[in-house]
Amino acid sequence: MGHYSDPPLLVLASLANGPKHGHAMIEDIVRLCGTRLGPGTLYGAIARLEQQGWIEPTPPEERRQPYRITAAGLRVLRAKLTTLRQFTKAGLARLEAL
Repeated sequence: MGHYSDPPLLVLASLANGPKHGHAMIEDIVRLCGTRLGPGTLYGAIARLEQQGWIEPTPPEERRQPYRITAAGLRVLRAKLTTLRQFTKAGLARLEAL
């Protein structure tokens, strides 16, 4: 309980402050929200996000493949986080009314 689990959104949020390879994303997401994505979950999300054009690979670093968020990915991240903020505000207001 208390851990956020939307792998594509977590990947976008991680890449919002700069390019990262998979392991760095896993560790950043743990620091960001306490959720640890498994490699299969992470790389599945990466594949879907890349297919949608929301992230893209950067030149490889040794044997690691970093990714960066695209302009379209930033727009999607902003829209999703705005929706979550509205949902959170409404949900917390309901809890306060109890």
